[in-house]
Amino acid sequence: MTLLKIEGVEKRYRQGEVDVDALTAIDLQIDCGEFVALVGPSGSGKTTLLNLIGGLDRADRGSIQLNGVELTSMEETALSQFRLTEIGFVFQAYNLVPVLSALENVELVMVLQGVPPQQCRARAIEYLQRVGLESMMDRRPAALSGGQQQRVAVARALAAGPRLVLADEPTANLDSENATALLDLMEQLCHQQQTTFIFSTHDPRVMQRAERTVTLQDGRIISDQKSAL
Repeated sequence: MTLLKIEGVEKRYRQGEVDVDALTAIDLQIDCGEFVALVGPSGSGKTTLLNLIGGLDRADRGSIQLNGVELTSMEETALSQFRLTEIGFVFQAYNLVPVLSALENVELVMVLQGVPPQQCRARAIEYLQRVGLESMMDRRPAALSGGQQQRVAVARALAAGPRLVLADEPTANLDSENATALLDLMEQLCHQQQTTFIFSTHDPRVMQRAERTVTLQDGRIISDQKSAL
């Protein structure tokens, strides 16, 4: 079943007096439960594409449909609500709330979704345990390392139960052991719950585990290959 359908998407940015084509003629279709890596050199358009898929930015041209809903024409309030329920984000900058504990940060999206408090707490604890941070639930972000903050951000994205998780370099600050554990968890959710993952990455560990690799260069898709595994 198709979850994401992108047709003819283009995005241009103004840099000083120059227009820069960030994405050109992007066509992409991704099914439920796929584990997809977006790869390519810095500046190739990976993060821009993630932002458009997630409704964090608007395409200049083309169509982006997620679960049959056209995102490009949605009013901002409706788009924000759609993001809240359908999409999980893992940002390079973590985007944790400094005054909240790790546990409270993981609960936050579920609170905004209206999930009952006891269920919020139980799911937050479960996912912090699954990313190996059960002993650090009460710590605020400033008391956590970069890798630990990254794992909190991943737990927050997964605990809310999105159909689609968009992750920008999710393993960049993780050692091999924690990166492997994180990828194991994501693969498990792919197969058991049909959660779809799209990663922007330079990490060979992610590329090796991806079921599909989409390569961008100069804002265009130049390769789309499924794993032989």
